[in-house]
Amino acid sequence: MAVNKATNVVWHQESVVRSEREKLLGQKGLLLWFTGLSGSGKSTIANAVARTLHESGKLTYVLDGDNIRHGLNKDLGFTLPERKENIRRIGEVARLFVDAGVIVLAAFISPLNEDRKLLRTILGPDFVEVYVNCPLEVCEGRDPKELYAKARAGEIKEFTGITSPYEAPTNPELTLHSDAESVQESAEKVLDFLTGHSCL
Repeated sequence: MAVNKATNVVWHQESVVRSEREKLLGQKGLLLWFTGLSGSGKSTIANAVARTLHESGKLTYVLDGDNIRHGLNKDLGFTLPERKENIRRIGEVARLFVDAGVIVLAAFISPLNEDRKLLRTILGPDFVEVYVNCPLEVCEGRDPKELYAKARAGEIKEFTGITSPYEAPTNPELTLHSDAESVQESAEKVLDFLTGHSCL
């Protein structure tokens, strides 16, 4: 996928820096990246974590795959090059939120290891990969959006897990097993991780 490159641009330094924003908010900016198959529970768990953090006085924002494709990335389809660009754009948006001191919870299938590796390059130590591990048959059994059924019927091309690959993370910071844990149990694991690693 060809992307035009900007020219004649210069980075302008801000008068208020990240550490000042984080001090004002009383928290550290961070990106929690939830990856997993469609129907694995990424968005549901991310929103449960965000709700708990919000109720404890933390500023959060959830970036959800479907929501982003309604606006910022509505020009992108689902070919592998377009998925790569989708993830790159989200990484850059998340970096801005993190720089603002916000705890970002991103729920994206993000099927390829190389794309998630790019996120680590963009975010550095502010990137926390959360693998929502759920067997394909369980995700397909849930099928809340009836996407698997459409993919099996040939109505959706390049659908992750059916006609397009999903590469499980090799070394995520945290793995959740949403087929064996409740949403609350998974959310508690994320919160415990954040507390244990002094992220809050």
